[in-house]
Amino acid sequence: MIVYGSKEFAHIVKNLIEICGHKFIGFIDDLNPIGESVLGTFEDVINKYSYKEYKIVNGIGYNNLKARWEIQQKIRNNYYESINLIHPKAIVDSKSVIGEGNIIMAGAIVELNAKINDLVVMWPGSIVNHDSEVSNNCFLSPSSTICGFVNVGENCFIGAGAVIVNHLNVPANTFVKAGSLYYKKKQVES
Repeated sequence: MIVYGSKEFAHIVKNLIEICGHKFIGFIDDLNPIGESVLGTFEDVINKYSYKEYKIVNGIGYNNLKARWEIQQKIRNNYYESINLIHPKAIVDSKSVIGEGNIIMAGAIVELNAKINDLVVMWPGSIVNHDSEVSNNCFLSPSSTICGFVNVGENCFIGAGAVIVNHLNVPANTFVKAGSLYYKKKQVES
């Protein structure tokens, strides 16, 4: 397994690769292609490491979700498989649906009939409750809670300890602050 990226988040991904029983090969860094465990740029990697033998995990953090998604498309367009990394101490219900390239850390929970699309990161203690859907390229920070029947749009960041209340739609590109309660105010009839 090769990690695209070499900064802080990429090292967390490397650790999860090893916890999940995979062999870590090295990092890809397009800006600084020389460094400890750095294999070179993406171009260097595609010339030396065949997609038939190696898989690439996206280790780019949440600071630029658009760039993160673009890198994922570059990985796919070059035929590399992006497997899910699911910590053995995460709980994923057998009736949930999990896309590809997801990172689900220790203590994260995916409940009955929940759907996690592609390239979602669930930090420790994050919860996606029953019948909810998290769209592509979202980050669910530690101890964040997505209650039931919620739809989270693409490229969303849900802060640590934030709660998304039942039956809501979170629009694409939303940033939910840490510790906040995301809810829809009821309309008062006159």
